[in-house]
This record gives sequence, C-alpha cells and structure tokens, in this order.
Amino acid sequence: MVKAGGEPRAGPRFRVRRVRCGSAQGRARADLGAAASDRPLRVRHARRRLSLLSPARPRPGLIHGAGGPRGSRRARRGNKWARMPYEIIGGAGRACGAPWPPKGLAGDRGPGSRTVPGAPSKWRPALRVEATGDRLRPVLSPRSPPLCPRPGGVPGRGAPNVRRCVCVSAEKVFASLPQVERGVSKIIGGDPKGNNFLYTNGKCVILRNIDNPALADIYTEHAHQVVVAKYAPSGFYIASGDVSGKLRIWDTTQKEHLLKYEYQPFAGKIKDIAWTEDSKRIAVVGEGREKFGAVFLWDSGSSVGEITGHNKVINSVDIKQSRPYRLVTGSDDNCAAFFEGPPFKFKFTIGDHSRFVNCVRFSPDGNRFATASADGQIHIYDGKTERNVCALGGSKAHDGGIYAISWSPDSTHLLSASGDKTSKIWDVNVNSVVTTFPMGSNVLDQQLGCLWQKDHLLSISLSGYINYLDKNNPSKPLRVIKGHSKSIQCLTTGENDSFTGKGHTNQVSRMTVDESGQLVSCSMDDTVRYTNLTLRDYSGQGVVKLDVQPKCVAVGPGGYTVVVCIGQIVLLKDQKKCFSIDSPGYEPEVVAVHPGGDMVAVGATDGNVRLYSILGTSLKDEGKLLEAKGPVTDLAYSHDGAFLAVCDASKVVTVFSVADGYAENNVFYGHHAKIVCLAWSPDNEHFASGGMDMMVYVWTLSDPETRVKIQDAHRLHHVSSLAWLDEHTLVTTSHDASLLRTRLRTAESGTRVQAQQNTAFLQISVPPQPARSRGPAPDDPCLCRVFVSIHVLLKALDSDSLHMRNKVST
Repeated sequence: MVKAGGEPRAGPRFRVRRVRCGSAQGRARADLGAAASDRPLRVRHARRRLSLLSPARPRPGLIHGAGGPRGSRRARRGNKWARMPYEIIGGAGRACGAPWPPKGLAGDRGPGSRTVPGAPSKWRPALRVEATGDRLRPVLSPRSPPLCPRPGGVPGRGAPNVRRCVCVSAEKVFASLPQVERGVSKIIGGDPKGNNFLYTNGKCVILRNIDNPALADIYTEHAHQVVVAKYAPSGFYIASGDVSGKLRIWDTTQKEHLLKYEYQPFAGKIKDIAWTEDSKRIAVVGEGREKFGAVFLWDSGSSVGEITGHNKVINSVDIKQSRPYRLVTGSDDNCAAFFEGPPFKFKFTIGDHSRFVNCVRFSPDGNRFATASADGQIHIYDGKTERNVCALGGSKAHDGGIYAISWSPDSTHLLSASGDKTSKIWDVNVNSVVTTFPMGSNVLDQQLGCLWQKDHLLSISLSGYINYLDKNNPSKPLRVIKGHSKSIQCLTTGENDSFTGKGHTNQVSRMTVDESGQLVSCSMDDTVRYTNLTLRDYSGQGVVKLDVQPKCVAVGPGGYTVVVCIGQIVLLKDQKKCFSIDSPGYEPEVVAVHPGGDMVAVGATDGNVRLYSILGTSLKDEGKLLEAKGPVTDLAYSHDGAFLAVCDASKVVTVFSVADGYAENNVFYGHHAKIVCLAWSPDNEHFASGGMDMMVYVWTLSDPETRVKIQDAHRLHHVSSLAWLDEHTLVTTSHDASLLRTRLRTAESGTRVQAQQNTAFLQISVPPQPARSRGPAPDDPCLCRVFVSIHVLLKALDSDSLHMRNKVST
C-alpha cells in the first residue's frame, strides 16, 4: 500500500501526484529515488469518470491487458466493483519497444476481470523493485510466476533472480467406500453417458469411473451428512440431498463443481431424488415433518405438483423418462403411489406389498415400472395403464427383504439386491431368474444397493464393498472394491490387502511395520497385535495384552517395541512384555525409536521430550530434556538417524541434531493450527507435517523458508496421518476415510512450469549472478528492456489514502 506522496515498503521511492477526477487526459508523475534514474511515467484513464471502490467490499484489481490497456469490457460496462481507475506505465519500457501487454503477466482473477490467455490464475505478482546503479531489477514475490533460466542465456547479464520450481499435484485419490446402514437401502447413481457412478459417505459425494474405479473425485460442499445424489439426464449437473433437507445442484463439467442452485423442499432427511428426462424438474422425497415430498422446477424452485397419498416416510421416487410424464413413490406405509403430470397430481395407491416399499424404478423405455419391498416381493406394472403385470418369482423373489432394483439398458432385465446375501438378474418378459449371485454367508454380505450401467453390474454389501458382478461366473465377482468407510486414524506403508480373521475390537491408534515384515498395531482395546503381512491373517498368537490403554507404538531393530500408554511406558522384546515404567511423573503422548536401536524419545504433554537408552531388556533414563514450543503431538527420527523432528500444539516443528548432542538445529513455522503428524522423506533432507488447519507442508531441512504448501489436501477434516512412498510421493489420510497421493516434481532448467488445477508451487531463490559492466551486450537485446506496469486502485476510505496492487513482468 502507498499513500499519495509516501513511500512503498520495498524498492525505490514513488511519489504519485493526485489527478483531477473526470479529466480525459490526466497526468501524473512518479519519481524514482536517487538510486534509480529519474523517468516520467504516463497515466491513462480506465474510465473518463473516476469511481471509488467501496471499503466495505474490496475487490481485486483488473489485470493489465485483459481487455486492452483500459481493462476488461465488463468494467467498462459499469461493474463498479472491478473498475481500474489508473494504469501507470514505465516510459522506458515503451521507448525500447516492449510488447503491450507484457507477456506472461497475470493478475488476480476476480468477478470483474479476466486473465491473459494461458496465464495461471493463481499467480499473484507483486512489485518489489531493487535499484542497482542506473538499473531497475524487478524481484518477483513468492507468489509470482516461477521463472527458470532462459535457454542459451548469457551468464552475468543482469537478469532477475532465477527461481527453480517444485510442482505439487494431486496424483490420485483413493476414495472412501459408501456409508451403509443395516436394513436401509443404499442408492448408487449412474452417469447418463455410462462413464461414472456416484454414491455418498458422510458429507462427501464420491464420483468414480466405472471402468477404472481408481479414478475418483470428491464433492465436499455439504454441511451435513449426504444421503443421496443423482445425475441429471443431461449429465451436466448433479443433485444431492442431505439429512437437513438441503438439496444442492452443482456442476459436473468443472473441477471446482460450482454450485448452481440450493433449495430446501422440506425440513428432514432427503432419501431419494428423481429428474425428468429434460433435466428441468426434480422430485424429492424423504422424512419431512409436514410433507414427505416435493416436485419443482430445477432453476426457480417453483412447484409443479404435490406429492400426497402417504402417511409415513417416503423411501423412493422415480419419474418416467418419456412423455407423458408419470411419477411413482414407495413408502413405509407399505404402499406405492402413482401420479400424473405435470403438474403432478395423485391418482391412486398401490397396496400389493405387506412390508415397507424400499425401491421403485421405471424402465428406461418407460413401458414398465417395478416396486421392491421388505416382504421379498418385486411387482411389475405397466407404465401407461398402471395395471399389475406380474410378481417376479411368484410369492417370493428373495428370501429376505429387497433393498434395491435396477433395470438393464434395454428394459428387458432387472437386477435386484437383497438382505438374503444374494443378487439376482430377472428376465421380466418370461418372469424367471436368469442368474443368482451368492455373495457370501457373513452378515456383512447382505446386499443393500445395485446398479446396472452398460455392461457393468454393481452391488453394495453391508461391509461397504462394491462388487462388480460377473454373469459368466456368478460365484465370484469380477472385482471387489475394498477400503475404508469410516474415519482413518493412522497410516503406514507396505504391500498388503484386507486382513482376514478377527482383529482389534476398538479403534486402532497407531501402527507401523517392523524389520521382520510384521504389522505392529496398538488399539483402544488395550492390546498390541503383530500381524504377518504375507499371510494377512489375524491370529491369536501375536496379541500382547496391556494393563492400560495404549496411545502410540514404535519399533526398532532387534525385535524391540516401545508402547506409550496412559501413564505408562512399556518395552516389548520379541512380542513379549519385558519392562515397564509406571507413573513416570509426566503424561507420555508419543514415542520414536532411533534407527540404531539404542535410544528412545518420548514426547509428553508438558512440552518436553525425554530420552531413554535401551539396555538389554530395560530402559534407562538419560536425564536429558529437549524442550519443544508446546505440548508434543508427534515426533520422528530421520531414516539415517541424524535428526529428530518434534511437532507440537503450538504450530511449530523443531528439529534436533543427534550428532550434536540433540542440540536444536532449526525451527519451522507456517501452520495456522495444531500440528498432529509428521514424516521424514527417504532422502532425509525433507519432511512433511500435517495440521488441524487442513494444510500439509513439505519442509527442507537446511532452509526453513523453503517449503511446499499443499492446501486443502482433505477439505472436510484435518490430516490425521501421512507417509512417504518414495522421495517424490506423499500419501495423506484424514477422517473423511479417503487417501490422497501427491506427487512432487521439479521443473527442468529452461522451461516455464504451467500451473494446473490442485497445483501449488515452491519457488527456490538462486543467488543472482555477478553484475557485468554497464550497458547491454549488443548480441543480447532482450536484456536491455525492463518495464514495470503498476495497477492503482483507489478506495473511498478518506481523501488521502491510496491503495496499490502491483504487478511486475520482466
């Protein structure tokens, strides 16, 4: 910020004289200080009439050159929030024939501005000019475009500081499984184009590629638990409803998933959603207080009918995808209701079921619709005359309740999912079972949802697993997508799959892998388990029962395991308890074992780290106290054992040098909230930390100012754990039950790194090369052109205040 007649905080002095408002050819003069040559600067008006920005709603300035030298067309049309009153252009740059506008210059992208084509919107250049002799050297801010050495450049030609770049991009998201509940159907939505499917978990809507489920995207804008999400028939929008009754309609074509509309049709849980084939009307049903459903226009919210005829919660709704439109609902009152419209009006009730109606679906051609109930029956009705055609399987289609049905694309077959742990394909024309898929004998093998999309048949088990059914081999699914459906607390690396047998009976607090390839985990069930990663089977032999609840576990060479419990430190040797420290006089929180196996570091809530040496089958207190900046939340030794990193609740990471007697090596600041986890890179030069501020930072050991910021790695919850797969790949996890794999790449010399979505930059300053003699080299004319464009914004605070947002290009 610069006041009229004042000085900027960095660089040469500027003095900007006030210009009379309304002047068509206003003039101003900016004097560079004695350190730089005195050159007049020209001022152009962006508008004839000067408009001041409101201090209550400051907006970013227009970028230089977006709509010509006078700003964007939107600003010239009268968008008062985005007007750019002045542009001050260095005369020297124009005199040398510099291009207009400067190439690569990008500014703030706001509601009233547009960026230069090809310029990333996240770059925010800021002006800081250093004067050396009679030369101006613009220095880019940490958020400016990363510059790499120019190919074929001549050393020592007075070029600005060169910056090397580390690009951080979200490489892959391992999404969570559906959140399921016993006895409640789970709805899977399908992409009209047949490429994706979607489901919900907590406050998230997960979109996955149906051919490659590893490709996933997560929508996280709901404030409450999401129950159902459905694609519009156009494929451009998704409607999702939550337990509070909020319906959000958002875009699918952009990575940001911008919100289009938000409605609250009734106060209560939304259980199902249906669109008309023209994507203009939406039907919503659920657990309302005064009403159980609503039908309205998607863009205005205007009602296009009433959903009546039920006296209990409505579980399902569907709309015929051809004109004339018909609507059918299924409810807990054991009835289905039929509506005609629009405007949709109640016509009659169908009472063929004796239990809750869980699902109703029209066939894609609209000629038939089916109802499925907890009584194990599926009834087929004519979509035009509404007469009952048949009951699939006679009196019983399944031995248990049916929770979901899905039609084949050709409307001739029907897929059903039941609580009897089977899924079935029905030939509707001949009323017979074509294929039965037995999914198992465990209660977790109950089938709660299904989807038939193109050639893919999907079902969801009570365990949350997503099964790809194989019509040619019904006894074994083609693929089973496994993972987590609840909060993830800890993370470690290694090749594994899901484990069989009975494992921990309560939350797992921490886990790691020892030198023999066994997974060592501690849990709130007061046990430490040793599980073979090769066999992947829980066994009762590798269980150590503790006296109190464990918090953290660490392993070392020689079969040693150290467990920190509530008010106790336990040493295990070869899966047997051999030593314990009861009531140590402080509350231990975390523990780490030196890679050499001779030293143990214990972090406590009093903000200190205590060191213990391992002597055979006992621990000896070394009497050394390492002071952190606050209560210790995590600590870790580097892989070579040279450093110990400690993070605390005071948002600080402190690194101690082991070779120097655990002297403080460096302190790292940057988090805005409590730090909860950290992990060292295999190169022992970098480490990563995650905090309650939902940020992940990658730090360089030798330079605390050099860091990579991964913002909103998990947007709903803070990072709970992180680990390195290799020197360039970081994995983070959170309470949203998903994992994010992030890749760090270094830009090659002579290239300009293009910023992409979900990409951050680390810019490492390289010392400038020695200055050469005055005067540009005749064979390098580019270096004699230095021009600076400054965008000035005025805010109506008082008559003397002048706020500047500066932009630099060289």
